[in-house]
Amino acid sequence: MTARPTGAWTAQQARNLVMDLGERTAGLRFVIHDRDPFFTSAFREVFTAEGLRDITTLPRAPRMNAICERVIGTLRRELLNRILILNERHLARVLHEYLIHYNRRRPHQSRQQRPPDTAMQPSRDVTDLDDLRSIRRKPVVAGLTNEYHDAA
Repeated sequence: MTARPTGAWTAQQARNLVMDLGERTAGLRFVIHDRDPFFTSAFREVFTAEGLRDITTLPRAPRMNAICERVIGTLRRELLNRILILNERHLARVLHEYLIHYNRRRPHQSRQQRPPDTAMQPSRDVTDLDDLRSIRRKPVVAGLTNEYHDAA
């Protein structure tokens, strides 16, 4: 996050992302971005050096980047519209907490109500009403949402 992004800043963020992904870039094929002038040739070179194909969205085609727009909408509805962000550091912390919740615990309809991180899947199915007493609620993301889990 930055208040005043530049092309050099964007290219550095691309390098940081590639470094953080490490070997996982082998499973990727494309980098899709819009025509913002911040996506300079240096930005594109970072990904082409990793063997990724650079795809720029067409002008006046808002549905072309629909997945990104859907994630932004989810962030707005579930997080940003419900909390007052104080500063950049606070935003980074709240987004980090939400990212952990989103990938480890939040149910996703497209995945049959399972989170993307399959290692965090529940170990058993609750089918008996007596088992419901062993469910515990834990507030997360500054108390904006809750996670439910089996009592230890």
